[in-house]
Amino acid sequence: MTVKIFHNPRCSKSRQTLELLKENGIAPLIIEYLKTPPSKKELQTVLNLLNLQPRDLMRKNEAEYKENNLDNNALTADQLIDAMITHPKLIERPIVLNGSQARIGRPPESVLEIL
Repeated sequence: MTVKIFHNPRCSKSRQTLELLKENGIAPLIIEYLKTPPSKKELQTVLNLLNLQPRDLMRKNEAEYKENNLDNNALTADQLIDAMITHPKLIERPIVLNGSQARIGRPPESVLEIL
């Protein structure tokens, strides 16, 4: 099974998580999600694996969150997922997938649980 990382090379936690994977002998498939956002189906799968609701995976301090009124509790899960696809910067990072398991690399060591 291929280990995947949703990676942002400008993020220190994402870089640390990627380095940790490499130190453990893993050459993950690197998905630079800002350049190649996940599909709706992929994002729903990630949410299911993490056992999170869409808003729980969102970076709430990003300008896009405030500008698009994503704190509105009337928004549906589909609307929040669509917002993350449209504005991938909103997706918390990094996310590591290994088969049927996933972890957010905050702290980076948390991904070791699924290796």
